[in-house]
Amino acid sequence: MSKLLIIDDDVDVLSAAKLFLKRHFSQVDIEKNPERIPFLINNGQYDVVLLDMNFTRDVNTGKEGFEWLDRILDIDPNISVVLFTAYGDVEMAVRAIKVGAVDFVLKPWENTKLLETMQSAYEIRQEKLGEKLPVTNTKKSTSSTQIIGSSQAMLKIFETIERVANTDANILILGENGTGKDLIARLIHEKSNRAEMPFVHSDLGAISETLFESELFGHVKGAFTDAREDRAGRFEEANGGTIFLDEIGNIPLPLQAKLLTVLQNRNVTKVGSNKPKNIDIRLICATNEPIYDRVGQRTFRQDLLYRINTIEIKLPPLRERPEDIIPLAEHFLKIYRKKYNRPVNSISANLAKQLQRYHWAGNVRELQHAVERAVILSQGAALQPEDFFFEARQETAPSFDQTYQLEEVEKMLIIKTLKKFNGNITEAAREMGLTRQALYRRVEKYGI
Repeated sequence: MSKLLIIDDDVDVLSAAKLFLKRHFSQVDIEKNPERIPFLINNGQYDVVLLDMNFTRDVNTGKEGFEWLDRILDIDPNISVVLFTAYGDVEMAVRAIKVGAVDFVLKPWENTKLLETMQSAYEIRQEKLGEKLPVTNTKKSTSSTQIIGSSQAMLKIFETIERVANTDANILILGENGTGKDLIARLIHEKSNRAEMPFVHSDLGAISETLFESELFGHVKGAFTDAREDRAGRFEEANGGTIFLDEIGNIPLPLQAKLLTVLQNRNVTKVGSNKPKNIDIRLICATNEPIYDRVGQRTFRQDLLYRINTIEIKLPPLRERPEDIIPLAEHFLKIYRKKYNRPVNSISANLAKQLQRYHWAGNVRELQHAVERAVILSQGAALQPEDFFFEARQETAPSFDQTYQLEEVEKMLIIKTLKKFNGNITEAAREMGLTRQALYRRVEKYGI
């Protein structure tokens, strides 16, 4: 999430800057009192600070700005600080950059120049951090799998992974399609004592019944028409490491019995052979099926379920952890802007709200594909709602004839008036019979 803090003693400046920049940054906070800077920086995790240089009336030396710049950088040396003043000159700009600011903006500003400066400052911040992302693999240096998530549900899952990774307990991962079950399985392997050994992923839903035994257990030459040589199965390939049986809920009952026998005996017999071979594997399974319902319906063996779910991990759908949506979207944005060499580098505030409201039936996978498509089609520096195709939105704004709530009617009237005047606050305020400041307060109140 791209987070911006604006500090200025002029309320009109704060309101106007926020109104413009919140379309291009995920979060924009404003503050009039510079004395609150230490508290805000310590608690806000901001990427960029736009800092006024003068807070005392009739003083234009810039001394206060430099002092607060030093305080900010003492707290967070990696934060990007852009200085803001109506009394700037080349000498002051050079000095500001020498002592740690990344750039300098003069008032009154040009929107294009202001946006370019702030986006450049954000990129500098990411470069300083090495584009670090909230990942789960911080406790084991050999782990390379990145999983984005800071919600309480995901934190509990990460805690479970840390506890069970170094055991050989069988693990069953439950969750809808697209929630990242394969990533969780791989992360468990990478954090385990078997990390240097093979990780073999087998999608059982993609294997036909006739090839099931051959694919999993292997075959010997001549076992069937196309068996021209001996072949190791997936279990043998995973010997010493981890085998991940994805979509285990899809296999029919007769094959479930054969799989159960292998798991109980810890040996495999190749098709066409009568010589069992011992295997040493860590078993991880996953399914998007309601597996307990399947047991009740007698389409999945209860004894097999007991065998595979020593530890059970339930991955929540993305719609149940909205706080993870923006970090995930920004992660995919970084990947695809580099892959397609596109100039887009942030997510607008309006888009961020829509992303968090959308139901994401396809979960993380759907979000990933949506961001990739948006990056390809976008023409601007920030992704906007129009760059996305939101199918079957769950929430729609009521029309005037659908609501009699006074606040909803006022909000819609403000939106309509701002559209009429292309976002010009002065003209919109005049049209509505309000002062500029009164309209600013309403815009802020309704999050427009």
